[in-house]
Amino acid sequence: MTTPALLPLSGRRLPPLNLGASAFPHHRATLRLSEKFILLLILSAFITLCFGAFFFLPDSSKHKRFDLGLEDVLIPHVDTSKGGKNLGGFLIHGQGHDEHRHREEEERLRNKIRADHEKALEEAKEKLKKSRDEIQAEIQTEKNKVVQELKRKDSKPLPPVPLPNLIGINSGEPADPDIREKRNKVKEMMKHAWDNYRQYGWGHNELKPIARKGHTTNIFGNSQMGATIVDALDTLYIMGLHDEFREGQEWIDKNLDFSVNSEVSVFEVNIRFIGGLLAAYYLSGQEVFKIKAVQLAGKLLPAFNTPTGIPWAMVNLKSGVGRNWGWASAGSSILAEFGTLHMEFVHLSYLTGDPVYYNKVMHIRKLLQKMDRPNGLYPNYLNPRTGRWGQHHTSVGGLGDSFYEYLLKAWLMSDKMDTEARKMYDDAIEAIEKHLIRKSNGGLTFIGEWKNGHLERKMGHLTCFAGGMFALGADGSRDDKAGHYLQLGAEIAHTCHESYDRTALKLGPEAFKFDGGVEAVAVRQNEKYYILRPEVIETYWYMWRFTHDPKYRQWGWEATQAIDKYCRVSGGFSGVKDVYSSSPTYDDVQQSFFLAETLKYLYLLFSNDDLLPLDNWVFNTEAHPLPVLHLANTTLSGNPAYR
Repeated sequence: MTTPALLPLSGRRLPPLNLGASAFPHHRATLRLSEKFILLLILSAFITLCFGAFFFLPDSSKHKRFDLGLEDVLIPHVDTSKGGKNLGGFLIHGQGHDEHRHREEEERLRNKIRADHEKALEEAKEKLKKSRDEIQAEIQTEKNKVVQELKRKDSKPLPPVPLPNLIGINSGEPADPDIREKRNKVKEMMKHAWDNYRQYGWGHNELKPIARKGHTTNIFGNSQMGATIVDALDTLYIMGLHDEFREGQEWIDKNLDFSVNSEVSVFEVNIRFIGGLLAAYYLSGQEVFKIKAVQLAGKLLPAFNTPTGIPWAMVNLKSGVGRNWGWASAGSSILAEFGTLHMEFVHLSYLTGDPVYYNKVMHIRKLLQKMDRPNGLYPNYLNPRTGRWGQHHTSVGGLGDSFYEYLLKAWLMSDKMDTEARKMYDDAIEAIEKHLIRKSNGGLTFIGEWKNGHLERKMGHLTCFAGGMFALGADGSRDDKAGHYLQLGAEIAHTCHESYDRTALKLGPEAFKFDGGVEAVAVRQNEKYYILRPEVIETYWYMWRFTHDPKYRQWGWEATQAIDKYCRVSGGFSGVKDVYSSSPTYDDVQQSFFLAETLKYLYLLFSNDDLLPLDNWVFNTEAHPLPVLHLANTTLSGNPAYR
C-alpha cells in the first residue's frame, strides 16, 4: 500500500500534496554558454573599454580642463586680483595654471591604462589555459565569498531584551524508580532516533531509517534545512543530552542558511523552525538561535503581501514569491496555517522590539473578527484575494485544529491578559460543542467534521489533541464550566485510547469512524496507517498534569512499548502502514515531529510537574515550549489587552 497523496505530515496541520520533485521541473535553457566563453566576453569588453579610454581621452592642447585634485578645484576665495575668477566664494583655476603638469598627468594616465591593458591580456591568457573544472572552482570560491559577506551583514546583534523568568528547565526527576525507569527508556529511544539520523541523514530534513539515507517532503522545498536538528533541539536539552544538543547547535551555526531558492510551507517552517529555534534560545540562552529565528522570520514576511494580509501557504525564501496549495478550495489559504502564527510572531516582536510580526498576526485576528461565521463555526478555507470563505468545511482536526489551540495559548502566553483571544476561543468552543461533538451508540465522545451542511461521524488522529486543549482551557472558562471541560477532555482521551486499543499493534490509525456498529476503528485502507504521531500522547500528558490519574501514565506506557516494538528498526523509527496487521509494512520515514513532540510528551509524562511547569511555559503546536510573557516584561502595546 502506498501512503495517500494527501498526507498530514505533522502535529496539528494540513495535509499537503506529497508531490515528487518531478512535479516541479526546473526548466533550463537547452543551450548554455560555457564559463570560458562568458569569461572571454567579459575580458573582451574590458579590453575594448581600455582601448577606448586610451584613444579618446581629451587632449589638453585643444581643450581647457579642470584639474581633478580637490585641492586644486575648490579653493576658498581670498583675493580676486591674481588671475582667477571668483565663483560663489571659490576660485577655479584659469589658464595661468601650470599646463606642463597637465601633460605629465596625462602621460601618467596613458601609461597606467597601457599597463592595465597588458595585465588584463596576460590574465585572460592564464584563465584560458585553465580547465573547465578549475574555472568552475574559482567561480564557486567567489560566490562563497559573497555569501559569507551577506551572512556577516545579516548577523548583526539584536537589541538586548530582558529574558522572562525561566523556571523548570533542568528538573523533573521522578522519585519512583519504576517511573524513572520508564522515563529513561524514552530517553534511550530519543538517543536511538537521533544517533541514526546523525549517522545516516545528517543535514537532511528527515531520515529514511530502513534505506538509511536522508528524506524530505515538499513542505521543506528542495533544500537540506536540517529540520530534524532544529525540531529536536529542545527535546535533547530537557533530556540532558547536551553533547547531542551542541552537535545540533554547531550545525545550525555553520550550515543553516535561509538564502536558498526554495519554496517552503510558511506554517510548517514557522512551527518547526522558528518555534524550535526560539525554544532552544530560551532554554540555552545561546544567541545563535535567536539570530537564526529572526533571519528566517524576515524571509516569511513576503508571504503576507496579499490583498487581505492573509498569508500565502507557501513562499520562496529567495524571491519572496508566494502561492497557495492548488487543491485548497480554489486557491484559498487554510485556517490552521494562517491561524497558527501568533505565538511565534509575538515572541519575535518581543525579542526584536520590531512590531511588524505582532501587527501581522493581529491584522489576521481583526479580519476574522469582522467575518460572518456559519453556525458560529470557522470554515477551514479563506481566500486571501477576496477575503471570503471557501467551501464550508469545519474541522477540529486537520485544516482547522491549531487555530483554536492558538487562540487559547495566546491568552495563556500573555499571562491571561489577552482577553480578546480568550473570548474568541470560548465562542468557538461553544459552537464546536453544539455542532460537532457527539456521543456514539457505544458511549464514546467524538468530534466530527462539518461538511456540506451535515456532520461526518469521523474523527482523525490529529483531532485527539483537543482532549488536552479542553483540559488546558478549563481554568478560566465561562460560567464556571471548568469541571465540564476537564471532563470533556477526559472523554476525548478515552475515545482516542480506544482507537489505539482496538488495533493489533495498540497504535492508533490516522482516522476512525463512528457509523453503525463500527466505533473508533478505521474503515478505509488509506486511513489505517500510523506515522509516529503525537496527539494522543499529548492529551495523555495534559490530562496527567491536571488530574494525576495514573491511567494516563499507564496508557502512555502502552504506547511507548508499542512504538518501540513495532516502529523501531535498526536505523531509527519508522511509521507503519496498517495498525490492524500483526506484521505491518513500514513507510520508511522517521518524521521530525517524532523527536520534537512524541518523545518529548512521553518524557514529560514520566517526569515531575516541575519540569516545564504550565504556569510558566506554553507549548506551540510542535511541542516547542515558549515562556509566558508577563506584563512587566512585554513591550507589546498594539493590543489594548496588553496596555
